[in-house]
Order: sequence, then structure tokens, then C-alpha cells
Amino acid sequence: MNYVSDQELDDIERRASAATPGPWKSFIEGRDHTSGDSFIRTCSNDIHLTGATASDQDFIANSRQDIPRLIAAVRAMREAARFTT
Repeated sequence: MNYVSDQELDDIERRASAATPGPWKSFIEGRDHTSGDSFIRTCSNDIHLTGATASDQDFIANSRQDIPRLIAAVRAMREAARFTT
């Protein structure tokens, strides 16, 4: 099985921490509003994507919240495993 190394997890965390703070929210024209462009709302500037599907945009927007939670879960599981071995 191919596990994420501690260094890789640190690198992922560093990239997530460097990104614009969250939460980010995806707004899709026709689904979430009726006029204008589809975009990702951040706490500063909106992000407009070219060529992305609605699913791509939702994934990107939610990754801002999801990645830090996943990192915390991996670290907690690794810490718990240290006490059981």
C-alpha cells in the first residue's frame, strides 16, 4: 500500500496553509444564482475558472476546507497508532 509520508503530509499542509484562508464556497450559475459567472467565493478575491465543470469547481472550493480536516484526521490516527503499538 502506498502511504503518504510525514514529509508529504507536511508539504500538503504547507500548501493548504499558504492558500487564501477559508471557507471557500462554490457558486454555479443556474444552480446557485441566475445571472453572472460561476465562481468560487473566498474571504478576499473571487476565483473564476475556465474550462472547469461544476463538479471540478465544487471539488476545488471544498478542498480548502476538506484538506486541513483530512490532514488533522491522518495526524490523529497516526498519533493513536503510536499508543497502540
